[in-house]
Amino acid sequence: MSTRTRLNPDNRREQLLELGVAMLGARPIDDFSIDALAHDASISRGLLYHYFGSKQEFLHAVLRRMADGLFEATAPVDEPDMGERLRISLLAYLQWVQANQTGYVSFVQEAHRGNTAVREIYLNTRAALIDRIFVSSTAEELAAYGITDAPHARMFARSWGAMAED
Repeated sequence: MSTRTRLNPDNRREQLLELGVAMLGARPIDDFSIDALAHDASISRGLLYHYFGSKQEFLHAVLRRMADGLFEATAPVDEPDMGERLRISLLAYLQWVQANQTGYVSFVQEAHRGNTAVREIYLNTRAALIDRIFVSSTAEELAAYGITDAPHARMFARSWGAMAED
């Protein structure tokens, strides 16, 4: 019999999200189990629903947490050369995807299946990752690569990002 531990609401919510991210890293979204998560967290299903309302709300919170982890993992480093910053961020992206491959592939597939909420999380994350190139670079750095921060350049970068991801 597992021992239940009383946590304050913020700590419990964090625990559940971290367990959800770990679970999603090991199995596809279709195999995501509230029962298994409740068992691992030593809580009742009802407590999970108290914090998140439904399995879908919990899954969306887990995917947002996962996306935040990717965004953090690929943060620009303190490197004066823009090309080197991008190379390091791209390597961090690839390492993160490799380390979280099952969950990430499942996330992308679910977004492409037409789940509106998941697709929104996915697209917002991808846009933030791509837009970071423009936000973290000066106009002079961009110009050295023949780039200006304009809508068409961001669209091209987002298209390239989608192609590279596929």
